[in-house]
Amino acid sequence: MTIGAADFGYIRDLVRQRSAIMLEEGKEYLVVSRLSALATQEGFASLEHFLSELRNKPMNRLHLKVVEAMTTNETTFFRDVHPFDLLQSAILPELIERKGARRQLSIWCAGCSTGQEPYTIAMIIREHFPSLLGWDLTILGTDLSGDVLERARAGLYTQLEINRGLPASYLVKYFRKEGIRWQVADEVRLMVEYRQINLCDSWSALPPMDLVFMRNVLIYFDVDTKQAILGRIRRVLRPNGYLILGGAETTLGLDDAYERLVVGRAVCYRPAGF
Repeated sequence: MTIGAADFGYIRDLVRQRSAIMLEEGKEYLVVSRLSALATQEGFASLEHFLSELRNKPMNRLHLKVVEAMTTNETTFFRDVHPFDLLQSAILPELIERKGARRQLSIWCAGCSTGQEPYTIAMIIREHFPSLLGWDLTILGTDLSGDVLERARAGLYTQLEINRGLPASYLVKYFRKEGIRWQVADEVRLMVEYRQINLCDSWSALPPMDLVFMRNVLIYFDVDTKQAILGRIRRVLRPNGYLILGGAETTLGLDDAYERLVVGRAVCYRPAGF
């Protein structure tokens, strides 16, 4: 099955307008794959009928489902390892020492998908920094997609998802078997709050953050959107807070108000001048 240039252009423009995500030429196969499944799920006889419905109706829940379907929700526990080594060896110890008097810490995982990243952070805290459990601790996971956030809140993962990065010791200690799936233990799930946020919309409801994980998110945006998001992160991030991006992402050439720090094999960013 293929998709015509006009239909692809329509979907590309819809996704760009609602999420700032860029679908480049050559991604037609991805549109066909994901929207064919959505069309079947919504009871349409074919992708063509589904696209016709979208194009002939005002903005509604189907259009939003298309945008969610076209977002990439790839994530694993302890993904890429090095950022979590940095978190454990340097960032959390520094934050604990500096903020010990106030005993308040806020962490934001933007584009968290099905929750593996915020749950990884929560498990690291329980395993290595139990004193933080007595603090005013916020771990916030956000995503554009309501569907993946429901999965994150449930904390239920397949054996394949468990096998991708989760150490056996963490599985034994922080998960329980639920049929053919594994569920994050309640004490870990309750550490994380999930909220639906479109990074292109207002973040006015977010509190100041000490640490922002926004990994493998910026790669889907154009330069102007990347610059806008990095500028808004600086306004959310506390002056001496930390930003961790994906391995293929950087603030260099986009926002000079960040300082790049290299620690071992990991990289993080802080507002310049602090």
